[in-house]
Amino acid sequence: MNFTTAREHLKSVLLPTHLIYSPLFSEESGNKIYIKPENLQKTGAFKIRGAYNKILKLTEEEKKRGVIASSAGNHAQGVAYAARELGIKAVIVMPKTTPLIKVQSTKKYGAEVVLYGDVYDDAYQKAKELEEKEGYVFVHPFNDPDVVEGQGTIALEILEELPNTDVIVVPIGGGGLISGIACAAKQLKPDIKIVGVEPSGAASATEALKKNKLVTLPEANTIADGTAVKRIGELNFDFIKQYVDEVVTVDDYELTEAFLLLAEKHKLIAENSGVLPLAALKKLTDRGKNVVPVVSGGNIDVLMISSMIGKGLVSRDRIFNFSVSIPDYPGELAKITQIIGEVGANVVKLAHNQFKNLSRFRDKEVLITVETNGTDHIQQLVRAFKDKGYEIITKIGRASCRERV
Repeated sequence: MNFTTAREHLKSVLLPTHLIYSPLFSEESGNKIYIKPENLQKTGAFKIRGAYNKILKLTEEEKKRGVIASSAGNHAQGVAYAARELGIKAVIVMPKTTPLIKVQSTKKYGAEVVLYGDVYDDAYQKAKELEEKEGYVFVHPFNDPDVVEGQGTIALEILEELPNTDVIVVPIGGGGLISGIACAAKQLKPDIKIVGVEPSGAASATEALKKNKLVTLPEANTIADGTAVKRIGELNFDFIKQYVDEVVTVDDYELTEAFLLLAEKHKLIAENSGVLPLAALKKLTDRGKNVVPVVSGGNIDVLMISSMIGKGLVSRDRIFNFSVSIPDYPGELAKITQIIGEVGANVVKLAHNQFKNLSRFRDKEVLITVETNGTDHIQQLVRAFKDKGYEIITKIGRASCRERV
């Protein structure tokens, strides 16, 4: 593969996505973290690289037939954009669950959109049917050498800007991005470490590596819709085995934390698949290294942004949900709010249920949501209630919250 030539082909259509040093993620991970923000790329994701490289290299006869692709969103926009720029018809098959923003953006670039199935694999089968029926040229999102070659140009940019990069952390869906980055990076710097990251609910590469063969997962269950792939590509599996040093998984709670930190501290919005590498930084065994997590895309629905921020606040112990039993007498509720105020927490929501069957007949349950400064602040709040003779029961949150009280 000639990644240098591919980079030259892409220069006219790419935006610069310079590395961003992150003091926060550096402190939390014990490494020096430099974010590669492909969420700021044209079309909002890295996919434009592989799609444009592939379509540009088609023969004139193939271009006349038009192209078809299946995608959860970002590859769709990359193909649609490339086809428009090169004057080619594009048809995109997307899962019905694709965020509306990705569907609309794909149509905006002039592509015809077909919604089919619940996950990428369903859309892929439909696209292959249309390929055979209509004679389109299929542009695979990951299992294609020209696509892989285009994605690999990211590694060239990283190592040009930060030659002493020690580790590159890359999300894995079908495997195209990590295949290109790993191959290109190892060509330039054989001792560089490549770490792949998958959502625990769609860890097809992890399972394939365990069994040393391609595996089709029974389901792909993750909020990281862009990486909800049941089976990685055959070509990509070969690249991963040859060039990738380690693959780790992260859960959805870890994704919400990473999303919140990226938005709050760097004012950057990324989609759930895009923050996979950030969520995995704490799991790296390396310390004191120059680490580049590739934030692969930023196409996320506004409603999902709200949900991710809310869940991230809970996961980071910035929002604490609990209940407390109080006697059903006048003035008791004021005592509760006074305790909260004395420790400097802020009441977000408060409701009481006087009809709940509690241990004492005259008690009622108060449901409270407060904003805090983090775990230590919550511990202070719990102690304050305990000192006043109240028992806190956590109602909503992660297991760590329940264990804490």
